[in-house]
Amino acid sequence: MSESLNPSADPSANPSAPTPGEATAGTSSAAAGTGTVSSVHAPSSAAAAGIPDDLRAASFERQRRLRQEPRFPGGPAIDPAGSHHERRIRSFQPRRSRVTPGQEDALLRLWPKWGLDIDGQRVLDLPELFDGLPAVLEIGFGMGEATAQMAADDPGTGILAVDVHTPGQGNLLGLADRNGLSNIRVANGDAIILLREMLKPDSLDGLRVYFPDPWPKKRHHKRRLIQPEFLDLVAQRLKPGAVIHCATDWEPYAEQMLEVLTAHPLFENTVADGGYAPRPAFRPLTRFEGQGLDKGHVVHDLLFARC
Repeated sequence: MSESLNPSADPSANPSAPTPGEATAGTSSAAAGTGTVSSVHAPSSAAAAGIPDDLRAASFERQRRLRQEPRFPGGPAIDPAGSHHERRIRSFQPRRSRVTPGQEDALLRLWPKWGLDIDGQRVLDLPELFDGLPAVLEIGFGMGEATAQMAADDPGTGILAVDVHTPGQGNLLGLADRNGLSNIRVANGDAIILLREMLKPDSLDGLRVYFPDPWPKKRHHKRRLIQPEFLDLVAQRLKPGAVIHCATDWEPYAEQMLEVLTAHPLFENTVADGGYAPRPAFRPLTRFEGQGLDKGHVVHDLLFARC
């Protein structure tokens, strides 16, 4: 599971909430913009010291620029789409966690070669990106172990792996490098912007969404990724016959996935009886999945073909 694909509070309802990039950068809530109320209603130390307004403003601007600078020069951007696209309820939440020296090394060395930012400002040529290989999109790869295994088992397929978790990005790049996997590209940012703005119609040979956040509370169900509107967009980008493969260990979410996929006119269940599919051999057993199985969870796979 990619725990990083967990939606945060609705940014549109809280204009001062940190952007995904700011959260990824590990800034404090005050530095990310959530502490602005106190700075407005209480005199700052700078004001108390008699610092002129123009110098104070210049200092704030320098701090803002520093927050927007990438943690790894030449690596994944903090907020690749910036203000180019609307704020909305998102299906992910960047996690703040430490980047190891090995992950940092991979980001610095390999991002220019195998990484790309989802900026929404260009359309990708997938055949060029993958040297003519068919390409599947994987949304949420966590630390990337399963992704690397699938890439190794199927070198004839390119995997465009999307996540916002910087340690995971570095880990997957390192795995690809150590195992000689040239069929992986790592994308940083919002998968919705990637699908909507940066991929051509009928360009994908498959979509994989493994263990997305289930958002178990009813009031959060709107944040689940697998929704009719998402499937409308996906249907435009998948080639006819391409398969969307979902997996979850959360029973209510599995039921919702089955319901919305079955109801969509452009997708057809690959299982004859219209139910869940056995786990296909090409999907490795993930560490997260193993933990769920140890707890008695039942994992459901769903494979639906684009009509």
